[in-house]
Amino acid sequence: MDDNPCIRCGACCASFRVDFAVEELESNGGRVPDGLSVEVNQASCRMRGTDHASPRCAALVGTVGVKAHCGIYEWRPSPCREFGLRAPMGLGDEACTRARARHGLPPLAV
Repeated sequence: MDDNPCIRCGACCASFRVDFAVEELESNGGRVPDGLSVEVNQASCRMRGTDHASPRCAALVGTVGVKAHCGIYEWRPSPCREFGLRAPMGLGDEACTRARARHGLPPLAV
C-alpha cells in the first residue's frame, strides 16, 4: 500500500471542496473530528480549508506531490473515501488528473 500514490500525493486534498453530511461528525456519532469542519447548513458541513480560493484540507499533512498524507485517513469523510474508490490501485481518473495538474504533477499511469 505504501507505493500507492493516492495515499502520498495529496493533490486532491488541495484542490477540491469537501462537503459531507453532519451525521459523519464525531459529535453526531460519526468519525470525522468536529474541529476539522465548518458548518454549511443544518444538514451538511465542509472540511476546514477546502472552501478557500487555494483549497487545502486542514487534515492534509506534508507537501503536495512530495510527501503528503491525510492526517485522519481512517476517519475521513465519505467524499474522500469515494474519491479514492474511483482511483483503485493508484490509477487516477479525470478528477485526479485535474488535481495533479493544478500542482504541476503529471497524470498517474493507467
